[in-house]
Amino acid sequence: MSEPVDVTTEELARRLGEEGLTVLDVRTPDEYTGELGHYSDPRQGHVPGARNLRIETLFALPTVEAVRELVGLPEGAEIIAYCHSGARSEAATQILRAAGYEARNYRGSWREWSRDESLPLET
Repeated sequence: MSEPVDVTTEELARRLGEEGLTVLDVRTPDEYTGELGHYSDPRQGHVPGARNLRIETLFALPTVEAVRELVGLPEGAEIIAYCHSGARSEAATQILRAAGYEARNYRGSWREWSRDESLPLET
């Protein structure tokens, strides 16, 4: 893959809603909805259009076929994963790449996104 594995805030913001791109939030459902986000984040919620899939769910899957079945996208699909600080999404990116996806990590994740009031969010 010729593209870098990490995604910047600017790239993600520019590409929101782009056809063929899936944004995957691997935090807990409560973090995703903003019900129980991290206390240090000035805003709670998720990146608009992001799907929620807990990293623990990905870890529990026994095969790459099971990962592809759960994710429900064709092999080779482009995914940008994020979490709160980039660690869980890094692990998710590795699992997704092993399953044949063009997965990249938004390392700044919600910690960075929530601090920029010009960026949209959903709850």
